[in-house]
Amino acid sequence: MAFLQEFRCEICGTVSSNPVHWFVIQCSHAQLTVLPWDLETANARGARHYCGERHAQVYISRWFESACTPPLPNFNTIGAPEES
Repeated sequence: MAFLQEFRCEICGTVSSNPVHWFVIQCSHAQLTVLPWDLETANARGARHYCGERHAQVYISRWFESACTPPLPNFNTIGAPEES
């Protein structure tokens, strides 16, 4: 009996059972790893699937934006230093 496994692109929703030229991204809040498609890697816990370089880049840009954006200053705090 054959087993058919399908993967869905996290950006566009394309589904494929033969994901040629796809990428796998594994990430956390501090690290992002882009890997060429490999069935074992694609099935790893937390793996994200992208149908091509363009969509992998979209995710990478979003990850950098969220991980590298410094917190905004809070101008509503009481006791802010006064100018002389």
